[in-house]
Order: sequence, then C-alpha cells, then structure tokens
Amino acid sequence: MAKCWYILQTFAGHEQKVEREIRQRLEDGELDSNVITDLKVPMEEIEESHNGKKKIKKSLLLPGYVMLQMDLPREGWKSICNAIRHVPSVSGFVGTGSQECPRPISSDEAKNIFQTTGEIKGERTVRVKQSYEVGDHVKIIDGPFGTFSGEIEKIDTEKNKLHVNVKIFGRLTPVELDFSQVEKE
Repeated sequence: MAKCWYILQTFAGHEQKVEREIRQRLEDGELDSNVITDLKVPMEEIEESHNGKKKIKKSLLLPGYVMLQMDLPREGWKSICNAIRHVPSVSGFVGTGSQECPRPISSDEAKNIFQTTGEIKGERTVRVKQSYEVGDHVKIIDGPFGTFSGEIEKIDTEKNKLHVNVKIFGRLTPVELDFSQVEKE
C-alpha cells in the first residue's frame, strides 16, 4: 500500500503530548517506523492586534487531532492500529470504529492542510484573530482613514475584511478594511 495521511483524534490539549509519545515509541521500536513514516500537529499563524501592536502567534489548525503518514499494510493493520489507539490520550482514527481499518484523507485535503500551515508552497494566508460582531464600534488604526471611528456593518471572515460605516463630512460612508486595520473602541 502507498503512504497516506490519516487523522488521529486526541483529547483536547494533548496533541503535542501524543506526538511526543508516538515519536518515543517509534524510537524505542514499540511502533514500526517503516509503517509510520511521519506525524504532525498542524499549526497555523494567527495575527493578533493589541493596542495597535501586531503579534503573530502559532495556533493549532486542527485542535484535538494529529496527522499520521502511514504505509499501512493490508495484512496486520489491526495490530498496528490497536497499538496506536492505546497511546495515552488517543481516542482513535477519524471516521472509523475500533474494529475497522482507518481511512486516509484525500491528497487534496492533505495538500490544503499543508498549504495552510506553510509546509508546502501555495496560497498561504495569515489568519487574523477575529472577535468582532456586526454593530461593534471600532477605531481605524491604519490606512487613509486612520483617525476615524465607525460601526461594523458586515464581516467577511474568508477574506479577513470588515465593512465599516464611517462618518466622513457628516455622511455615513461604507469602507472596506482588513481586520488588522481596526481595533475595538
């Protein structure tokens, strides 16, 4: 069988612990390194803004999940998967029961995850931490409207954009801004 990526469900907050434990078991020979060829806890970069200062932090892309690249054999898969399932803080493989052979994710899904994490080149965007709601009053801190304030009319989370009504020369004017260009008042 070919190498494929599988998703392993873990207890929330235990992703790195599970990764370390599996790596240790691979080193000790308890798990076969010819079967488990790679494992990752996917992280993404999130831009946070506090008092006009921008910080980029790493955050879990898939909280509660670890990715395993395995070359799972047709014969003997059950003992390998049971050994992985018995790692502390592991719930099992996504989409399968304990007596079923795990199903890999598609290559497109894996590619999208790795583009988001920046491990392969592609359309990678830094996600901006968003805590805005329609109707919130915001102060514009960057761009040509840097001294204005307004009210959020619409939020586009896909593009990290806000549509804000700003009073310019006594009239409400809709302005499209990035999340990073505003802060809550």
